[in-house]
Amino acid sequence: MISGTNASKQKKSPYITFSRDSWKELRNSTPLTLKTSDLEEIRGLNENISLDEVVDIYLPLSRLLHLYYRAARELYAARREFLGIKYEKITFIIGIAGSVAVGKSTTARLLKTLISAWPEAPSVDLIPTDGFIFPNRILQERNIMNRKGFPESFNVKDLISFLYDLKSGIGDLKVPVYSHLLYDIVPGEYITVNTPDILILEGLNVLQSRNMKQASEPEFFVSDFFDFSIYLDADESDIKEWFIERFKVLMRTAFQKSESYFHSYSALDLEKAVLTAGKIWDEINAVNLRENIAPTKFHAHLILEKLHDHSIGRVLMRKI
Repeated sequence: MISGTNASKQKKSPYITFSRDSWKELRNSTPLTLKTSDLEEIRGLNENISLDEVVDIYLPLSRLLHLYYRAARELYAARREFLGIKYEKITFIIGIAGSVAVGKSTTARLLKTLISAWPEAPSVDLIPTDGFIFPNRILQERNIMNRKGFPESFNVKDLISFLYDLKSGIGDLKVPVYSHLLYDIVPGEYITVNTPDILILEGLNVLQSRNMKQASEPEFFVSDFFDFSIYLDADESDIKEWFIERFKVLMRTAFQKSESYFHSYSALDLEKAVLTAGKIWDEINAVNLRENIAPTKFHAHLILEKLHDHSIGRVLMRKI
């Protein structure tokens, strides 16, 4: 009698892994609705997304998201029928997570453009979680200015309240505006979110949960509100290099402005700039990545693994 099999001893994975070639075959007949000129407005600093990347990676992803979206609409319709509700609009929410400088914003803008071209022409809003970072005055009061981007620097209560209201069909919701130039929340400025068909929420910590002791009331996590979630992954050494390259670009652009919070960095020579950016990465962003961001990636429905040149090398799709 055989007591076990090789299959039973193999490490089980909750993901199906696709090579780039196998993933691009899943595009099916999804049309390309972008031109090269469109990518200029979508690209982030020092990122080079080609039309080939859109065709091979993002069109199959757009098709997958469309299938999820249609299935969610059917599910909500079934619930309305069960409850006897004539109308109920529930926003489909996509979460995008990953490290600083890994390309979340570019991916979010690209997906927004592709999704807007679906046959249903859905309304799509894009919200970065930066608007839910506490203002600098609060971070200074709590002595955590050097932990901006860490979980404790975010007003998670307000973020969850926003998502709860959005999923409840409440319109005219206000999201604070964060200025990367001022490195702070802009007083009195807001983005208005009015029950879009789809909302893309991108940020460092959107897949995180909090380690709580006994709670006296139900505990919600940001990811509880997601219909689909994506994690952008890459080797840490590559992300550090991208961060330094982005820092060098900002030195020649945004940092040159007198109102920039980092204006003093604009006078650094190249060698000092690289050392400064590397130090910021090692002491802040790398710590946050290792301790808080990377451990959450296996909560995502989909993981996009980036190569050194920013292209996607593998795709992992969760099967459970």
